Amino acid sequence: MHIQVAVLCDAATENNGKLNLLGAFDAICAQQLPACSIALRMSFSQVEEGEHKLRLSFVDEDGKPVMPGIDQSVQITMPPDVHFVTCNFIVSIQQLRFQKPGLYAIDIALDGRQEASIPLMVKFAAPKA
Repeated sequence: MHIQVAVLCDAATENNGKLNLLGAFDAICAQQLPACSIALRMSFSQVEEGEHKLRLSFVDEDGKPVMPGIDQSVQITMPPDVHFVTCNFIVSIQQLRFQKPGLYAIDIALDGRQEASIPLMVKFAAPKA
C-alpha cells in the first residue's frame, strides 16, 4: 500500500476515480475547525488484494483523541489486467472544537499499523481590544 495523498482541506470530491481538492491547509487560527474534509488517495498492489481496515484518529500533541476515531472497511479487488488499484477516501468533519492551541494530527492506520500522519497547527486568535 502506498499513500499518494493525505491532506486536510476545505472540500474534496471524487469524480470517475479522480480526487479533487479545494484549499489544502495545515494550520488554522481559530478555536473551532470549520467544516472540512480529510482526503486520502491510496494505491494497492496485487499482493494486497482482500479486506483491510482503515482507521483515522484525530489526536492532540500527547496522542490523546480529540474526537472518536473513524473506521472504514476497505475491500481491494484486483482486475486481472492491472498491477495496482487506486482508492480515494473522503471524510467530512463538522465543527470540531479545540480545548487549547497546539499541534494536532490525523493519524492514518491500515490493519492496525500507522502509515501516515497529517499535521495541524492550531493557534487561537488574540481577543480584539
